[in-house]
Amino acid sequence: MHETELHLGQPPVVVNAGVGVHGVASRTDVFRLPELWQLHLYEYDADLVVDGTTHAIRPGRISLVPPGATVRYRYRGRSEHVYAHLSILATGPARTLPLVQDAGPELPLLSALLREAVAAVPREPERTRAEIWAALWRIAELAPTTGQPGPHPAVSAAIAYIEAHLEGRLTVPEIARAAGVSHNHLTRLLRETTGTTVVGYVRRRRLDRAHHLLRASTLSIPAVAASVGIPDLQAFNKACRRELGASPRALRGSPTA
Repeated sequence: MHETELHLGQPPVVVNAGVGVHGVASRTDVFRLPELWQLHLYEYDADLVVDGTTHAIRPGRISLVPPGATVRYRYRGRSEHVYAHLSILATGPARTLPLVQDAGPELPLLSALLREAVAAVPREPERTRAEIWAALWRIAELAPTTGQPGPHPAVSAAIAYIEAHLEGRLTVPEIARAAGVSHNHLTRLLRETTGTTVVGYVRRRRLDRAHHLLRASTLSIPAVAASVGIPDLQAFNKACRRELGASPRALRGSPTA
C-alpha cells in the first residue's frame, strides 16, 4: 500500500492521541486498528511495513494509515513519535495522498499542531479535534491530488497573502514580493490559474467576502466595507452594484440594515 484516500468533510473523532516511545523493550511492534486511522509524525529512522509494503521512516516524515491495515515497525533504537488514532467519516471529496510523506517546510507547524492537540486531550477534547483536523488539511495539501497538479507555489503564496490582508491596501508589487516572484510573472501565473489579473482577483475576493458578511453577519454596512478594504461607502456601493448586481442594503435583504 503506497496511497490512501482521505475525506475531510467533517472533523475527525480523536479516540487517542499522545507521544509514543518505542524500540526500548522490543525492536518490533505490530498494530492493527480495525476501525481507526493511525496518524504519526516521526522523529527517528525506522522501517514501516503496511500490508506487506515497506516504507522508510525518517525524522520529519508523516504517515496516515487507514483502518484495518496491518502495520509493522522495525526500530533501530529508542524511537519517539507523536500519534493520533482517529475515526474519520467518508464525507466531502476524497483526496488521494501518499501513505508516508515528508512534512518539508510544514514540519514546524504540523509538529506544533499535533503537540498542542496532545496537550489539550485531558481538558479540551474539542480543541484536540480542531488541531488534528487542521493538521490533516495541511497533510492533505503536502502533495497535489493524483491527476490534478496543484497551483504554482507562488500562486498559493499570493492567494494566502491576499486572503490574510483583504481589509488593507493591497498592491500588485506587494503581493508579488510576498509570493517571491516578479510583478509580471505573478500576473501571468495568476491569470493561468484563475483566469483573471491580480487586481481582478483581489476585487473578486473582496466582493465575495463582502457578500458573505452582508448575508451571514450582523456587522453594519460600513463595518463590512472596512473589513474588505473598501472603506469609502460610495465606492463600496458602486462595487456591489457592479460586481454583485445589487446595493449592499438589498444584498442584506433588510430595509433597516
